[in-house]
Amino acid sequence: MKIGIIKEGKIPADSRVPLTPAQISSLNEREELSFVIAPSPNRCYTDEEYSDANVSMSKELSDCNVLMGVKEVPINELIPGKTYFFFSHTMKKQSYNQKLLQAVIDKGIRLLDYEVLCNAEGSRVIAFGKFAGMVGAHNALWTFGQRTGHFEMSRMKDCFNYKEAVEEYAKINFPAIKIVVTGDGRVGSGAAQVLEDMGIRRVNKEAFLKDAFNEIVFTQVDSEDYIIAKNGDAFVKADYYKNPTKYDCNFEPFYTTADIMINGIYWDNKAPAFFSLEDCKKPGFNLQVIADVTCDIAPVSSIPTTLFASTIADPVFGFDPQTGKQCEPYQKDCIDMMTIDNLPNEMPRDASEAFGQMFIDYVLEELLNDDSEMIEKATVAANGKLGKHFQYLNDYVSEKVNS
Repeated sequence: MKIGIIKEGKIPADSRVPLTPAQISSLNEREELSFVIAPSPNRCYTDEEYSDANVSMSKELSDCNVLMGVKEVPINELIPGKTYFFFSHTMKKQSYNQKLLQAVIDKGIRLLDYEVLCNAEGSRVIAFGKFAGMVGAHNALWTFGQRTGHFEMSRMKDCFNYKEAVEEYAKINFPAIKIVVTGDGRVGSGAAQVLEDMGIRRVNKEAFLKDAFNEIVFTQVDSEDYIIAKNGDAFVKADYYKNPTKYDCNFEPFYTTADIMINGIYWDNKAPAFFSLEDCKKPGFNLQVIADVTCDIAPVSSIPTTLFASTIADPVFGFDPQTGKQCEPYQKDCIDMMTIDNLPNEMPRDASEAFGQMFIDYVLEELLNDDSEMIEKATVAANGKLGKHFQYLNDYVSEKVNS
């Protein structure tokens, strides 16, 4: 099997890689595998680092069996009939990638989406989520510092690696701030790790809501802490995931208490939002900074103030609750929104190394197995049609796209 690492074509270019030079060098020792990488000036690992690891380089990848990237591949760069790995961002029928999935089908491409590679228990085996949460937490505090002027932090993107960021944390004197982290998966865990590495004390939700603190603190909550059944029954997580429309969200105790929200949940399109646009206008609405790592775009989103995805180059926009529109950031009566949708790209070397190791540990052998259930379940499309487990996208790919 010949595997090609593509040049990231989405703009702005992502600097992450699916496999590092050292990882490919090691895999090239296996007789059944060979690798080639397309040159690129944008990667966190340079072309020279790949060449020094004796990784073959070529602009031409048409003779590869499998092509691996990170972000969505531009339609005009898709090679018909190939097997691709990338994050397609089509699972929720995202309108902005409708044409992409239609093109994948039209070109007879087999699309394997990293997002749906799962083990026998249904848990994802490969993801950048931890690093998204880590950078999201860092950026949340950076944004608060920019807003208030109470402290200064470097951007994560300007640190060589996470170790350098941690060394800076020890020098920062944070004021008394309350931070709520939502979600206890990879994203939430990554966010919590960074907050603890900053020296911020974790407290339980009861203390967070009722106690005054003279120091910076955070609490981490999950759905059972703010989701309630509409009929008054007890909350049952499995039922909530299956029937989200039967539930409401009671996040008011947190949005009236916390200064910063770091949102790291996986959100179903039919699930209730954390708050409404009307809630933002209430005098008791206290959130000054929202770092929306989940980054579903309003109006179909868990955070209705996430109007669009911000960028690493321009990470924060303001939201004016009174007008419901974007405004300049760092204003007193507005909410500062950090909504970067490729956060791991701010610490790409750490994230790429971890991601590549997960691919090697959990996916590679499955890819070499012609009867892999994991690969079959992650096949979004193949041979000009949707995969068996993605028939729910039929209307999405059949619908005419407005130009």
